[in-house]
Amino acid sequence: MLKPPNTNMKRACISENELPKEWYNILPDLPAPLPPPIDPSTRKPIDAERLEALFAKELIRQELSMDRWIPIPEEVRDAYRIWRPTPLIRAERLERALKTPAKIYFKHEGVSPPGSHKPNTAVAQAYYNMREGVKILTTETGAGQWGSALAFACSLFDLKARVYMVRASYFQKPYRKVMMQIWGAEVAPSPSDKTEFGRKLLRENPDHPGSLGIAISEAVEDALTHENVKYSLGSVLNHVLIHQTIIGLEARKQLEIFDDYPDVVAGCVGGGSSFSGIFWPFYYDVVSGKAPKDVKFIAVEPTACPTLTKGIYFYDFGDSAKLTPLMAMHTLGSSFVPPPIHAGGLRYHGDAPTLCLLVKKGMIEAKAYDQVSVFKAAVFFARHEGLIPAPETAHAIKFVIDEALRCKREGIEETILFNFTGHGLLDLKAYDEYLAGKLQPYHYPDAEIRRTIEKLLSELPWIRNLPYLRED
Repeated sequence: MLKPPNTNMKRACISENELPKEWYNILPDLPAPLPPPIDPSTRKPIDAERLEALFAKELIRQELSMDRWIPIPEEVRDAYRIWRPTPLIRAERLERALKTPAKIYFKHEGVSPPGSHKPNTAVAQAYYNMREGVKILTTETGAGQWGSALAFACSLFDLKARVYMVRASYFQKPYRKVMMQIWGAEVAPSPSDKTEFGRKLLRENPDHPGSLGIAISEAVEDALTHENVKYSLGSVLNHVLIHQTIIGLEARKQLEIFDDYPDVVAGCVGGGSSFSGIFWPFYYDVVSGKAPKDVKFIAVEPTACPTLTKGIYFYDFGDSAKLTPLMAMHTLGSSFVPPPIHAGGLRYHGDAPTLCLLVKKGMIEAKAYDQVSVFKAAVFFARHEGLIPAPETAHAIKFVIDEALRCKREGIEETILFNFTGHGLLDLKAYDEYLAGKLQPYHYPDAEIRRTIEKLLSELPWIRNLPYLRED
């Protein structure tokens, strides 16, 4: 581990030999048991064997595992070494521009080949599927970060990726599609004419903008109706979040180099994988009594898709066609169709069940910002730190700037850590629209949120009879 030559050290790097050998699993350390996924056909906890139609057996084992530490296969660690460990950077120029006493650090996940945190789980999922003889992986993608990550990972293990990309993002971000195709993936705008569910939606509305829930439905239908095909999910599920803890585990080592520890850990949230990846290891420190101080965990989402801040904690389907098991989570209702904002990776109606449980228990605070204030923060960050963040990442940056200014007003010295989940070099159309004054500070109407939630409650009235959501 490299020691700082002086107090003005800008970045902390660790060697490939210090790459973590295990992922962290939060399930043993939750404040209450995680409500189980429910099979809607039986109204009982789903049989793990039924998941084998979609997922590799090892991923199902990890999904349900109560082991605190999950070994990382050497083949996966070898693939990680293409870009990991990623640097931890102190945002000194941003601190000076804000004139804040706060210290700001970010974990730069944008250095991966696809440009985001997503390969951390894509590589692992492709590896386990390859080991079980799978030939094709289907998936959904919003902004294209997850789709490009899975395409990249499949290319490493001689698999084919078939990606259903939310239609609005497909046309907003055409170069993400090109990246996927370079790595050998087949890409379709969702809703598409390749699945029965997609064709149904296009008949109803030929200009349907799509949603992550719809794209998930198409990918799941594809996997269920073809041989040697499995489904791969880029967020929400436990095994996905487990793989992402490589981020926080590295960051914890790197903060030791700075002789520092966070007061606040923040991240953007769509499904919850990147935020969970950075905060889980620090959460473990807190609940195990190893943290040297109290830590606040802040999840940041868009006002256009305010799942944690305005959604209901209830069982819901993970997709729009209702093909998945029911999961206990904050949700806007699986029929929710978000507006085509540029932070495509944050346009999901639900969130990771583990994250939602912690929000419900008051251990995580959720905040929401509109896209105009988010892009203003992103531009301010880029003009001082040089890096252009993805629109998703910019949500976390907006909070970090606000928090640093609060420290300035109150004369508080805080250490703030956030996850720089990806670069925005393929999102310049969004920046162009912001700079031209064309973006609107969109807030999803409360009346529409009430409508989709009421629809959910009316469709699943029997959920209230289950014991899993009742308070002790």
